[in-house]
Amino acid sequence: MSAARTPRGAAPPCPICGKPAAPALAPFCSERCADIDLGRWLSDRYVIPAADEDGDGAPPRDPEPDRKS
Repeated sequence: MSAARTPRGAAPPCPICGKPAAPALAPFCSERCADIDLGRWLSDRYVIPAADEDGDGAPPRDPEPDRKS
């Protein structure tokens, strides 16, 4: 990450626009950039990868399918 290049005591740059981060809104520089980031999460633009538990990539199956009586 860019923290290694940031002078000691200085906040890292805003991840959206690159301006210095505001302490009250860290890691963002403004409410606008914070809202842009939130919108990206809510629209699934950002995704956290997850590993399958069983490893076959198939969706889990219902052990007892619905039965009609």
